[in-house]
Amino acid sequence: MAVDPRGADLKRYLQEDPGGPVVMLNLLRFAEGGRESYDRYAAALSETFLPRYGGEVLCAGDGGTPLVAEQGQDWDAVLLVRYPSREAFSRMVADPEYQQVTHLRTEALTEAVLQATTAWAPS
Repeated sequence: MAVDPRGADLKRYLQEDPGGPVVMLNLLRFAEGGRESYDRYAAALSETFLPRYGGEVLCAGDGGTPLVAEQGQDWDAVLLVRYPSREAFSRMVADPEYQQVTHLRTEALTEAVLQATTAWAPS
């Protein structure tokens, strides 16, 4: 299972950019002992990279018992992270300093969903 975005994924992500802010949905399944590694990654993200690229964590929490889901569709953690633009997120993941800590996330996870969301227009 892929846990990190690949070049082709990032290219498509930027091509589909509707403009404006983006909220990244993160669904995480930890490897045995992976939570500690992810916590180190999250600390670096919060202390250095989110401020640098204008991001903010909107919600972060442990996954609970799913009310509606197929077997195996439960997640250990769920995060919503807002960035001012898709470009800002892309610049962050390309940052050489970020690249030095991203292995902590990769090692921590057995499975992940990283999905861009766009706010619905008010009706």
